[in-house]
Amino acid sequence: MANLLSASNLQGADLAETAGAHLSEVIPDSIFCIAPFAGSTAAVSEVLYEALQVSFPQPGESQASDAARILWSGRAQAFLFGAPPASALAPHAAVTDITDGWSVLRLEGRAVRDVLARLTPLDLRPAQFGVGTTARSELGHMAALITRTADDTFDVMVMRSFARTAAHDLNEAMRALAGRARS
Repeated sequence: MANLLSASNLQGADLAETAGAHLSEVIPDSIFCIAPFAGSTAAVSEVLYEALQVSFPQPGESQASDAARILWSGRAQAFLFGAPPASALAPHAAVTDITDGWSVLRLEGRAVRDVLARLTPLDLRPAQFGVGTTARSELGHMAALITRTADDTFDVMVMRSFARTAAHDLNEAMRALAGRARS
């Protein structure tokens, strides 16, 4: 059997760093989409909690344990990171390995909300978008999944084919913000 290695979707791309923000790529070991069958969400939560100490998230929510991270990703679906799902999920949910289909960009620093405000209509103020909150939204002209993972850290997920465009748009927003601060 072939031993496949995770590779960057942004290899060679320029990832900016300004005084108030830093953009990097995160290459997850695995991403699984979990979609509970009708009426099975409680059973899915039980299996997930028993195996990984996370439950199936509510809309707009993410959870993390030492073993895995899970985030709401749309109606009746969630993305599981860091650990393969338990085989006990099979009777309760459709489980799909989507690792190669998505890219994760991490934006960190005191100016991250100002950078993202140039590209998304979300209200990212801490009182409205706390740590652990996740939302599907626009990022420029692309669909994205935006998750606040720490006080000044956001993960931005886009489909793999949009990775370079998302990095470019975030870089441009960072540069524009830095240029505005200098003037």
